[in-house]
Amino acid sequence: MAKINRKTVFACKECGNESPKWMGHCTVCEQWNTYIEIAISPAAKRRDSQPAYELSQISSADAPRIILPFNELNQVLGGGIVYGSLVLIGGDPGIGKSTLLLEASAAIGLNGKPALYVSGEESTQQIKLRANRLGISGENLYLLSETDLDIILEQLDNIAPQMVVIDSIQSVHLPELPSAAGSTAQVRDCTVKLMHWAKTNNTPVFIVGHVTKDGAIAGPHTLEHIVDVVLYLEGERFSSYRLLRSVKNRFGSTNEVGVFEMADQGLAEVDNPSEAFISERTDAVGSTIVPTIEGTRPLLVEIQALTNPTNFGMPRRTTSGVDFNRLILIAAVLSKRTGVSLFNQDIIVNVVGGLKVSEPGADLGIALSITSSFRDKPTNAELVAIGEIGLSGELRNVSQIDRRIAEAEKLGFKHCLLPAHSQAKNTKGINLIKAKSLKEAIDFGLTSL
Repeated sequence: MAKINRKTVFACKECGNESPKWMGHCTVCEQWNTYIEIAISPAAKRRDSQPAYELSQISSADAPRIILPFNELNQVLGGGIVYGSLVLIGGDPGIGKSTLLLEASAAIGLNGKPALYVSGEESTQQIKLRANRLGISGENLYLLSETDLDIILEQLDNIAPQMVVIDSIQSVHLPELPSAAGSTAQVRDCTVKLMHWAKTNNTPVFIVGHVTKDGAIAGPHTLEHIVDVVLYLEGERFSSYRLLRSVKNRFGSTNEVGVFEMADQGLAEVDNPSEAFISERTDAVGSTIVPTIEGTRPLLVEIQALTNPTNFGMPRRTTSGVDFNRLILIAAVLSKRTGVSLFNQDIIVNVVGGLKVSEPGADLGIALSITSSFRDKPTNAELVAIGEIGLSGELRNVSQIDRRIAEAEKLGFKHCLLPAHSQAKNTKGINLIKAKSLKEAIDFGLTSL
């Protein structure tokens, strides 16, 4: 009996796992009804083999980078754009991904080097209108409205740009694959082709990725493994501030953060984010300043809380910028260990400026804000609070305490409330107040010093 030559396989559109037959349940990502039929790509021509190099013989000198006139973007990328790198940037619709990359491409053009901006979702006239609004003249900036990746690669070879932007990876496709653009096979194979082109031509390529309703990059998870750098542009839709966060970087430190502000002329860098986020603080009732760490950067944020007797049988807990489960934990410890009766109180906690604070070092600041609102007694306006709260009501140390204190001291704060076991160096410009328990910290924080 002749052997059947299979031309298609079934792949999970959530995780990319392949199977020779259709399956109702994916055993890798545990999702149901996600397998789709895709054609097997024809075998690529064999490339010439590359020689192997002994590690000790490879130069350890830093690879050259492209330095953009955006210090925040340079910092997130680890000191600039690495030649031949493949960078994926994701974020919610309308958050500013295309604006940021159009500004970066224009900066390359102003240096006398060509840059190519490829859009599969907008026409060149639409991009021109956006460029006019941003004040971009467009010297050496080439626009291409195309979705066929073969045509795009042909134009790349003709122009030989110093930087390429693909907006977005879900809109481009390879004609030899029968599946639609944005499918698992198309996204994966298009990304691999772009990676080979970037490495071969030593040219950085930025690709925009759509996100799902959960905030993850849409498409197969292998996409984030293929690229060199993964960036997320975050921020509240109705807030002007944007955070560019690095979650993967083969050429620098991860979890770096750049701060931008959406203005009339596009995304502008925020030179002193801490000062910007706390500049409008007026009433200290229910408000506490917390020095947080975003990547390697200390950042002062204002955490506000409001408590009010509930009008329903079950009190509500609402958060914006703070983890909901963390609020439940802090409220329970406050009720049990400090005598702050919150069983009949609605609690609302907000981080000013649309920021998101997820680290436990903000626990003490949240607890102080809640207690301040409950007792209608202000916290000290010249005090910052740092510390993680344990279930027994104890205060636990947090990392990089000296950098947090230095940032608070730089902005003129006189007192810092922190756990008793913190190994912080005493400074002349700020008074360190150490507390062993949450109850002791609240007594200090709500007292005039």
